[in-house]
Amino acid sequence: MKRLRANVVTATVCLAILLAVGPGILAAQNMDCSIIVPANPFTAQGLATPYQLTATDPGNGPCHEANRNQSAFVQAAIVDPATHQISVYNPLVIDVGTQPAVAPVIPTLPANAVVAIWFGYNGNNLTQQAPADAPNTLADSHCVNGTDGSVFGQFSYCNAVAFFAAANEAIDRRQLQVPRRGIANDGRECPTVRSFSIVDQDQSDNLPVTYLVTTDGLFAQNTAANAASLTGARKFGNPSDNGLLDRFVDPALGCTPWKGADLADPGQVLPALPLNELQARSYVESPALIPAGDPMVLDNNGNPNVAKLNLYRQGVDQPQVHWLGQASTDSYCRSMMRQQPAALVRRRTQLTSAPSPVADLGNNLFTFMAARLVGSYQILSCESFGVQNPVTVTTDANGVATAATITLPNHDGGRNGRDAAAGAAAAQAGVAGSTDVEDSDAISGSASD
Repeated sequence: MKRLRANVVTATVCLAILLAVGPGILAAQNMDCSIIVPANPFTAQGLATPYQLTATDPGNGPCHEANRNQSAFVQAAIVDPATHQISVYNPLVIDVGTQPAVAPVIPTLPANAVVAIWFGYNGNNLTQQAPADAPNTLADSHCVNGTDGSVFGQFSYCNAVAFFAAANEAIDRRQLQVPRRGIANDGRECPTVRSFSIVDQDQSDNLPVTYLVTTDGLFAQNTAANAASLTGARKFGNPSDNGLLDRFVDPALGCTPWKGADLADPGQVLPALPLNELQARSYVESPALIPAGDPMVLDNNGNPNVAKLNLYRQGVDQPQVHWLGQASTDSYCRSMMRQQPAALVRRRTQLTSAPSPVADLGNNLFTFMAARLVGSYQILSCESFGVQNPVTVTTDANGVATAATITLPNHDGGRNGRDAAAGAAAAQAGVAGSTDVEDSDAISGSASD
């Protein structure tokens, strides 16, 4: 989900133009924008104050929320210390100096609520910015954008450490029940954001958030009332990586993500990045965790950085490391390239029947994910570790992935020569050596205790 590349296959990984449903700007674009965080962002009024998108360097051109390559998204989650339940609120993002189509709903927050906020972005680098009249907002709100002078890129957060501490304490005390993953229609447990069957090179870096954009380019929260009153308004979103799972893969596999009450839309529930992470932490025995080679945790010289890696991991409730070897990119590559091709083969029928998140990059969910995997392989330089890529993607004249061939190894380490279609048939017939490899979605005791 990441930096745009000339190679179309790698460009799929960026997903910077996911959900091309809103007005787009096709001219040369500024891919580095800033987002102005309102003062007192954890209060009801602060949550309902629109975040403002602006250019980090105006000399590189403007930034517009309606430009699908520059769109930014914000999601808040709230722990109620009395009931220990988690609710969700999606603050709105608008262009700097503009007004929303409809004023955001002012949520009702529980007393002493523990609130955290996460950011996702469809461009390259999103930088948090304090408002001019409240310059200490970021520090006071425990906002993390990366290390000094080196932002993560598409991801950042505020107060996530306190939120996860409160949520995990409630889970440990059995005051908050984390739903089990369920069984997908491929016979494995439903995937999570930490399943090697679905991850890319920098998992958990975006949000399952959508907004509404009107025909005249104004923005509103995606609520039932706004959808009914704003004639012609369209949804646009930030579905990688969490949105890819919650909105595309889960429905294709007959799975349902964990959702929390939507404080902007009474009676409705929403998926959320922190819910995805808490569920994955609870029920994945061999999880995929952010590797040291993830481009978002490298320093400005492209080198691995333990401090930046740990800051990123804190924002998504992953364990800290003491040295880079504990976040081995080699091991991540090997597990990803062993488990995900087999999962794609196993799920080929379901994914082929599902829509692509980006029709310009893959003609269905299967080809899209196959191309995304190849992009992840390239970005992490998995070949440099001696890891083989069994996936070959075919694209048409427009660069759209239209087919994928996946050659899986036999148990003896040899190649069986079956392509994805034959592999799927073999899997259905129970043929050994086709798709029966260890994976993080295998049915485990933890999900059936």
